[in-house]
Amino acid sequence: MAALVLGHGAGGGIEALDVVAATEAARSAGLSVALMEQPYRVSGRRSPAPAGQLDEAWTAVVSQLRDGPLSGLPILSGGRSLGARVACRTAAETGSVAIVCLAFPLHPPGRPEMSRLPELDALTVPTLVVQGESDPFGTPPDGPNRLVVRVPGTHSLKSGATVAAAVSDWLAKVIPILTRTTTEAH
Repeated sequence: MAALVLGHGAGGGIEALDVVAATEAARSAGLSVALMEQPYRVSGRRSPAPAGQLDEAWTAVVSQLRDGPLSGLPILSGGRSLGARVACRTAAETGSVAIVCLAFPLHPPGRPEMSRLPELDALTVPTLVVQGESDPFGTPPDGPNRLVVRVPGTHSLKSGATVAAAVSDWLAKVIPILTRTTTEAH
């Protein structure tokens, strides 16, 4: 059917509640799921590597998955916060057919002039953004191919049930389109 590759945020790993909820929603929808822990976390460091290194590691992992265990499957990419940014920046290079953003950090808290909206606006594939209603990192607007679902909470997205519901609802609409498009391309 398809596969979802998910990354984590800067301050936590793949065990984050919203990442787990999105994983469960994707598996319930019949998708294979791969969770990617960035090398800085694997080596025990707390601070993220520079963006270029994060993107390079992500692209290498998605490429290996595409050539190996996820061969032949359409790949959806995504992640939480920093991981969402990485998935957005590398979407074209990884050939991702859709993007799932959990708590996309639109701007640093209190710094709306430092908008990261261009990372979302550059996407041409279906994109879901699940955002806390009171997220101090801001909330992006809906856009072409982009659905923003606001859920109770802040940047931490502690309600796994609401995250899972948002991801499930979106996947139910997007997967048939992606599957049809992929079938037609072959």
